[in-house]
Amino acid sequence: MESADRLLTAGEPFGRASGAMIMVHGRGGSAAGILELRHEFPDTGFAYVAPQAAGHTWYPNSFLAPLESNEPALSSGLALLQDVLGRTAAAGLPLERTIVLGFSQGACLALEFAARNGRSLGGVVGLSGGLIGPPGTEWSYEGSLAGTPVFLGCSDMDPHIPIERVQETAAIFERLGASVTERIYPGLGHTINRDEIRNAIRMMEVIAARI
Repeated sequence: MESADRLLTAGEPFGRASGAMIMVHGRGGSAAGILELRHEFPDTGFAYVAPQAAGHTWYPNSFLAPLESNEPALSSGLALLQDVLGRTAAAGLPLERTIVLGFSQGACLALEFAARNGRSLGGVVGLSGGLIGPPGTEWSYEGSLAGTPVFLGCSDMDPHIPIERVQETAAIFERLGASVTERIYPGLGHTINRDEIRNAIRMMEVIAARI
């Protein structure tokens, strides 16, 4: 793994990669930790990029708290993802060959970023997360995610992510024109499972096949 600023990279060099996956760690996690997930994926020639949150958290409070209570950290995290996407694009990996994947707090940040970004991507994978905002939030995003595959996976008894928020998130992304797959797993905890990995792999294979 290589480090640059607040980024860790692994896998194929950008110049030879078939696609890129931006991996966003959860609260208390690390870029190095989320990058370990790459070992679950087959060799599809991807470059992996993981930003590191300051203090190992992207924002201080629950993703269900009032938005202003998570500022300015929330905006800073979103800006970092925008910067990472700019770097991958400048290195020759356009948005349609880039997947944004996040777990837990990282999933919330990744999903919020994708909705606000308003442009098609190679894929979005939200593992145990949802759009950010208190109950009753009326989200209004501009742009279109037409053609973007979005996968949302979560347990029906996740202690941090209400199932209603996952369902609301799916509805918003469908409204934005994305192709949404929602999976609710009975009886699991706050974790990543094999079916979620398989869905991410399918996105990667579609991108790799375009080369």
